[in-house]
Amino acid sequence: MMQRPSTRTSRFLERGLSILYEDRDILVVDKPSGLLTMGTEREKARTAYFSLAEYVRKGAAKSRARIFIVHRLDRETSGVLVFAKTAGAKACLQRRWDETKKRYLAVVHGRCEKRAETFTSYLAENSAHGVYSTVDPRKGKRAQTAYTVLKETKDFTLLDVELLTGRKHQIRVHLADRGHPVVGDKRYGKADATHRRLALHARSLSFRHPVSGAALTFEAEAPSYFTELVGSFEHMLAQQIPATDPGARR
Repeated sequence: MMQRPSTRTSRFLERGLSILYEDRDILVVDKPSGLLTMGTEREKARTAYFSLAEYVRKGAAKSRARIFIVHRLDRETSGVLVFAKTAGAKACLQRRWDETKKRYLAVVHGRCEKRAETFTSYLAENSAHGVYSTVDPRKGKRAQTAYTVLKETKDFTLLDVELLTGRKHQIRVHLADRGHPVVGDKRYGKADATHRRLALHARSLSFRHPVSGAALTFEAEAPSYFTELVGSFEHMLAQQIPATDPGARR
């Protein structure tokens, strides 16, 4: 049964971080842009992980309640993020992660030549922690990204993106490689003082519950920033084919 945060416990959540679903095994949230998934050397407290650990402990330092990181979203990326509440649930979710259906919304510069396309390359990381594509499988890890055009404007294109593998900065690098960097991407895109926020949103996750095995899909509404860039598009999402059963993907 889903648990809803009480007023008392929700006060431990970072501003903009909201709970989509919770039971005794998993915790699914909608992460805002600008919030780290987990801590770094410079920032340890203002993270989704720290906030949710406080939430499950209800502020009691001696509580044995814990959460476990299953995957990450970049600080600038908003959307669906799942945590485990037991080590067993974490192990199960990560073991089946290749079966998890991961869909994003991205607003990119320009208009894409093809209405739908799948990118495949090998991604490597340089000494400055930047990610780049290579055709040499010995130098990087295989990465595959699929997109479908949802809407075009004079300057931008809204894409429905499916992450077929889960590599660091994969969507951002693949779209930049095709000459259509994500709006607001300072590292792989165009310097643009007008659009300071990254237009990348983890729209949905579909996976099997680590204990019950039930097929679950969680969605997070796109931030208003996306509408500011490309106008209304909710009706286009409603017309899309429903996500496939994650248990059927191999």
